[in-house]
This record gives sequence, C-alpha cells and structure tokens, in this order.
Amino acid sequence: MRKAIPFLLTIGVVASLAACSPADSTTAEGSADCVPTSSGSASDAVEVSGDFGTKPEVTIDFPTDVSETERTVAIAGDGDLAAIEASTANVQFSLYSGATGEELSSTSYDDAGLTPFPVDAEQFLVGIVKTIECSTAGSRLVGVIPPEESFADDASRESLGVGADDDIVFVVDVISVDEPAEPALPRADGEDQPAVEGFPTVELDDDGRPTITIPDADAPTELEVAVLKQGDGETIEENSDVVVHYVGMNWTTGEIFDESWARGEPSTFNTGQVVSGFKTALEGQQVGSQIIAVLPPSEGYGEAGSESAGISGTDTIVFVVDILGIG
Repeated sequence: MRKAIPFLLTIGVVASLAACSPADSTTAEGSADCVPTSSGSASDAVEVSGDFGTKPEVTIDFPTDVSETERTVAIAGDGDLAAIEASTANVQFSLYSGATGEELSSTSYDDAGLTPFPVDAEQFLVGIVKTIECSTAGSRLVGVIPPEESFADDASRESLGVGADDDIVFVVDVISVDEPAEPALPRADGEDQPAVEGFPTVELDDDGRPTITIPDADAPTELEVAVLKQGDGETIEENSDVVVHYVGMNWTTGEIFDESWARGEPSTFNTGQVVSGFKTALEGQQVGSQIIAVLPPSEGYGEAGSESAGISGTDTIVFVVDILGIG
C-alpha cells in the first residue's frame, strides 16, 4: 500500500477511498495545461440536481459498465484549478453503486464534512483522482469509475457493499483548492521529553518507527495525552489539515489496528474528521512533535466500537503520532 487515511476517521468511507489503487492505473501528468478526464455516455446519463454545496439528488441509469473512468461536469466553477501538482481539493461528496444506483455513503455537506483530497493517485483511488483533477473550485463533477480504477483490496470494497465487478459513481462538489504545502518532515524532530509514568512505553527504530509496549495496568478511563518530542513548528489550529505518521494500538489486545509506517508514507487528513479524542490530542500541538494519546471508548469509537479494526465498545486505544506538517 501507499497512503491511507487511518481507521479513526469518522467518515469511514474516506479510508476506503484512500486504499491502494491498481499499480497499472495512471493519471495525466501534472502541468499548467491540465487535461481533464473525458466524459462518456455513462457519466452523462447520471442525472444530478440541487444547488452546489448541498447534497444532490442523483438518479443513475444502472447498471453502469465502463472500462475506464468517465467524468462529466454537472456544474462548472470558475475558482482555483485542482492541478496534479500536490494541490488539495476540499470537497463534499456522495458515493453510489453503479450496479444498483443505491447511495453507499456521503459527507454531511456542512463544515464538519468538508474533506481534503490531495490530487495524487498515490494517495487516493485512481478513478477518484481522475474525477477531481483539472477541475476548478465551484464545480460539481460526476465520475463513473470501473473496478480496475477503484478498490484494489476486497476489505475496502466489501465494507461499502460494492461487488468485485461493480462500478462506483462519485458525485463531488469541489468547494475550494489549496496550493501545495511546505514539504513535510520525514519524522518528528522535536526535543525529547521525559517519559510520563503510567503511559505505554515507546521505542523508535533507526527510521523513527515506534514500537509501543502497553503497561501491565488498567487502561485510563479519561483521555490522556503526553508529548514525547516537543517540536517548534507551526501550531495545529482547529480543523486543520495535517500530515502525520502514526501507529494505532488496542490497549486491551496489544494489537496494532492501523499504521502509516507500515505503508511507507505518512497520511494526510483533517482534524475535524477524526474521533474526538484524537482531535483534542492533535490540536494545539506543534509540527515536529511526537505525541502519545490514550483514548477511552468515549473518546474513540464509543459503545459501537469498530468491527473492521478489531476494536470493541469497551476497548481503549493508543496512538503514537509524529506531526510532520500542516497541509
């Protein structure tokens, strides 16, 4: 895998859209002369109504059957260009099954639902990037995406109820476009801080990848956060896009349930779209810092837990996070 947004995202579908893409899928080369993906009969046949920035009414002539992604502009914007040069499109979206026309998931179409999508096929499904790339802020786009350019692993597909041979239909409003941010750090480079008694211990390998050891003690019943390395970079404000490396471990089982280090690249997400304890732990910290956060169920997945991550409704979870940059 390349990059994935962690399981902790409250909009779980984003984690699936960030899953690995087939290696032989490509997008256009980034340049000022961005060439958008072409429309086709399937994408043109998708009927979309409603105002930009609000949840659309969508009717799909299903089942769709495309061999490559088709992209139709339902509403043309005139804002900044989402080129393929590390820009980030901030979007609201709805996702549908091309086989049945049924809605699979959507954002909330309010400030909390605004989702950053780096325009980069190494971070998101190729078909998603093909739909967004070369669009302008203020645009509503329809992408009809074949299996070959969508989910590369069965778990992501099955979690959304998408068959192995099913297209997906992606209707996306590009609210704004951010220019490329400063390059992220490769690892937290802040000053080491004294260990805090009662917290899990953390050891780093030569590359900075953490190994977490859970103490032989009951888990805390409230959110606890400690700084392992104190950085001196930019401060993370509320609802910021962040670039991080992280390890997520279940205190109860000692099992890692998600880890960016294992994928070889950090993850980018918005702090407004994560579970409450993780949001609290990150906001107010500085780039270059490494933190450890212990989240009881009430600050994590709640009583429902997360079956896909192996987290029950009574499990406390632990994150060790290197804060590498602000997107």
